[in-house]
Amino acid sequence: MEKAYLAPAEIAADYIEIGSKKASQPWYRLLLLGILAGAFIAFAAEGSNVAIHTVSSVGLGKALAGALFATGLMMVVVTGAELFTGNTLILVSCMEKKTRWIAMLRNWAIVYLGNFIGSMLIVIFILQSGQLNFSGGLLGGFSIKIAAYKTGLSFSNAFFLGIMCNWLVCLAVWMAAAAKDIAGKMLAIFFPIWLFITSGFEHCVANMYYIPVGILAKNNPSWVAEALALGTTGEQLDMLHWGGFLSNIIPVTLGNIVGGSIFVGMMYWRSFLY
Repeated sequence: MEKAYLAPAEIAADYIEIGSKKASQPWYRLLLLGILAGAFIAFAAEGSNVAIHTVSSVGLGKALAGALFATGLMMVVVTGAELFTGNTLILVSCMEKKTRWIAMLRNWAIVYLGNFIGSMLIVIFILQSGQLNFSGGLLGGFSIKIAAYKTGLSFSNAFFLGIMCNWLVCLAVWMAAAAKDIAGKMLAIFFPIWLFITSGFEHCVANMYYIPVGILAKNNPSWVAEALALGTTGEQLDMLHWGGFLSNIIPVTLGNIVGGSIFVGMMYWRSFLY
């Protein structure tokens, strides 16, 4: 009887071809699929915020958010969208000399741009929908609080939180590749993503929603008042701007690259293919 899953060495071997195919896609397809993936992750982020904005326990709130957030990566994997963080695994194909390094970097750049566009679409839609007025504007304040926390992280903190995040995200993608049916893929994705969100790690594409929505929500005085009532300080609010967004997204992105390409891709390439 045929196995319902791939063995670890088979997953590694498959990623040689997966990486090559991803790196050779035309730019417009990568951009469009990147936009979709950015939107899917943003949907997961905003839905998580809605679910937990009235939960007083930080631990329970993060656990609930993680259970919902996994939906974002499920949509990415099952529909074939292109997510920058998962594409750090193209490194496996490069190490096998089946993909040129410049082709991998091209994929990363186009998909990253697409992810940002998709995320910003959802940011705009959420702001225009009035969703942040939920609970008397508490959701708007909570969104500002989350964004202000992220822009207040030091470079070192953001970098290491980014490493641990994408280590788990790419493990989810890697394990999903082992499954031959959709149910198996979804189950493989769920637990690592639940763990990463519960742990409070940093994901660059998710932050393309979390931080911009907070920056733009800051223009609403009533939402700012709710954020202050939730414990956000004036100093944190002062750091919530587009420069603060870059100060978070750069180290988080670098950490995500290390976490996915080195601690998953390189490790399994060295273990099973080298």
